[in-house]
Amino acid sequence: MSDAKGPFFTLPDGIGLAIRLIPKGGRDAVDGIVDDGEGGRRLKLRVKAVPEKGKANAALIRFLARQWRMPQGEITLVAGARDRNKTLHVAGEPATLAPRLRDWLRAQGD
Repeated sequence: MSDAKGPFFTLPDGIGLAIRLIPKGGRDAVDGIVDDGEGGRRLKLRVKAVPEKGKANAALIRFLARQWRMPQGEITLVAGARDRNKTLHVAGEPATLAPRLRDWLRAQGD
């Protein structure tokens, strides 16, 4: 699922996701895809939560779990706990998750 047009990448036990998070963004929302300045792409998201004591990270995971209709425990922050650039791991079968997440991402542009 790794491609130049998207922030997702396939892992043996799930899907990785590169995120650019905007805390205190006024609302929980998807803002599209942005270049990360290093040749990659990130999914830009905003959350209402403040960036203190992990509140924005928890809000990010809650938001995506709701969007994807999956348990929060299947989404793990693996990098960027104190940074706006984050990497998430979405647990599951990559062959099942990849088309589901790709379709979700396409629907965000509508």
